[in-house]
Amino acid sequence: MPEYANDVLVSADWVEDHREEFESDDPGYRLVEVNSPESPEGDFPSRYDDGHIPGAIGLHWDEDLSDETERDILKKEGFEEVAGDAGITEDSTVVFYGDGHIPNWFALYAYWEFKYYGHEDARVLNGGKDYWVENDYELTEEVPDHSAQEYHARGPFESIRAYKDDVDKAIESGLPLVDVRSPEEFTGEIIAPEGLQETAQRGGHIPGASSVPVAQVLAADGTFKSADELRELYADHDVDGEESIIAYCRVGERSSIEWFALHELLGFDDVRNYDGSWTEWGNLVRAPIETGEE
Repeated sequence: MPEYANDVLVSADWVEDHREEFESDDPGYRLVEVNSPESPEGDFPSRYDDGHIPGAIGLHWDEDLSDETERDILKKEGFEEVAGDAGITEDSTVVFYGDGHIPNWFALYAYWEFKYYGHEDARVLNGGKDYWVENDYELTEEVPDHSAQEYHARGPFESIRAYKDDVDKAIESGLPLVDVRSPEEFTGEIIAPEGLQETAQRGGHIPGASSVPVAQVLAADGTFKSADELRELYADHDVDGEESIIAYCRVGERSSIEWFALHELLGFDDVRNYDGSWTEWGNLVRAPIETGEE
């Protein structure tokens, strides 16, 4: 897809054409479905066990890619163990996909975490599982038995991750903050999307943030909008890649989608995902917030 800055999106046809490689025990290619217990029930299989793309490995965002005790991403050693146990090496071509209230909701978080730890050849199935199922590609319940591998992470690379101190500096400097949550979350009308756990004490948004709901970066079929459309969308909020950008949401998963759009698809150099997001900021004592529309 030459219109984007980086060749990191693959089509459903591309995945179908590489099924033999994904199903092989050779670790050169690995396909990973990433979901969460919060994944919605729909008219087609939304859980890995109910049906997945042939050759795909199943991972959960919270159980496999998070440290639930510290409410953090995995430490380096834990990440290496999860990747290796899934039959992935640092040289594997890894393609992520998943479902969610928004296509690839948790898959993009996995992509971001793999990039944080320096995985070079990571890609994303454009449109995710929704697109695959709605266009009548094959699903299976057969679970691949890939041999475990040794994984050696190059990272972490902190340049794509934001912490509270980075957000404080962005507020002070007037740097772009992109709030990817729904308009109702942004204004403070609600704290979490319907049906999901409220993880913060207060509603609202970080002062100075722009509201760019994550659904706005996707076309009607769940695939990403064109580079020109994305560039125009962000330009309407004075986000043009000339300054450091921080994206955030509720727990860092939706914001990884817009981090991907900004950093990987548009090629903006300095884009960070604030994975603490509103769960951290909305619970902080003396942290400033704003309510109402942008």
